[in-house]
Amino acid sequence: MIIKKKTLFGVIFLILMISGILLLQLYRQPLGPALELPTPTQAPPTITLSPIQEVNITVDRTPTQRQPTATQTATPQPLCGGPAVMNILAIGSDARGNHYLYGLADVIRLVRVDFVHGRVTILELPRDLWVQIPEISDHYGITEGKLNQAYLYGNKGLGYYDGPGEGPGLLARTLSLNFGAQPDHYLAVNMRTFEAIVDAMGGIDVYLPYDVSAKTPQNPRAFGVKAGQHHFDGKTALMVARIRQYSTFSRAENQNIIMCAIRKKLLSPAIVPAIPKLAKDFRNYVQTDFSPEQINQLACLAKQMKGTNVVFASFPMSLFKAAKTFDPQLGTTTTTIDADFNILRDYIDRFQQGTWPDPNLIIANTPSPAATDLEFSCED
Repeated sequence: MIIKKKTLFGVIFLILMISGILLLQLYRQPLGPALELPTPTQAPPTITLSPIQEVNITVDRTPTQRQPTATQTATPQPLCGGPAVMNILAIGSDARGNHYLYGLADVIRLVRVDFVHGRVTILELPRDLWVQIPEISDHYGITEGKLNQAYLYGNKGLGYYDGPGEGPGLLARTLSLNFGAQPDHYLAVNMRTFEAIVDAMGGIDVYLPYDVSAKTPQNPRAFGVKAGQHHFDGKTALMVARIRQYSTFSRAENQNIIMCAIRKKLLSPAIVPAIPKLAKDFRNYVQTDFSPEQINQLACLAKQMKGTNVVFASFPMSLFKAAKTFDPQLGTTTTTIDADFNILRDYIDRFQQGTWPDPNLIIANTPSPAATDLEFSCED
């Protein structure tokens, strides 16, 4: 399931572009504590989970087909003064305040920024995977949990984690331990930031091709929006983006629609008066270890990239099976996702090397509210 579009991280890069120069004038140091990751383990740890139904999975290791060249050319230099590759852990926190003391990782993405070829690849990680969580066993004996809980346990509010990088640091170490992921930097955005950005832009114009609703027979007065053209403020846009109408996977379709509308507004002349407030909101409400120089490198790259150079990827859905796992921290059984970590580790390894997904594959479909594959692209 591979998507090519400018959505969430296209939006983030545009905000970086807007605020980078101002930040560079005010701050010369990284904006948050750095990541310090250990060398990744050679194999994923063993975790006792619910039995998984066998699925025949063929991992495609065929090298990407490239057009032959007449002569050998020198390797191009990285654009914008950046490194050859920058790997970023991107997090959408469900914290509602203007802080990062608490909050689960509502959205988890690995972002590979290729400064040589001007390409950004974004991999979605299911937040309900049951994983080993390192370095907090001395606090209430916690050794396992959902992937999104690692971020919560690492932030300052609970005081469970004493290592580097706070919540993003512990989540990064959890990803490294279980899957071999090695992000260089992190960027976390909470719900307050999302609302502030949309409101600072004066709202967004959104066309919904289908009804989006949380209403049920038991709760007929719940939030819902009919299909059609709408103008959303930050609060409404956030509610639409968070509704799990059919499943966690279908919710991503709602998020794509909202993010495409934000992208369109950010690229319009109407955004110019909102630039000062967007810069202020970015500085106050984002959790990151980027330096102003790195912000400007990303902003510079964003200006040079085409939409087809932003690739969104997901693991095949056939790799996952819904399960129930007892969470000793919560004292109850919770809904989780089972998977073969060896296969996920292989995908992540090839993702970090830039050999998966195939950068020449283009998919652009109309969004569906009950989609089984995440296939969608923004219109330019």
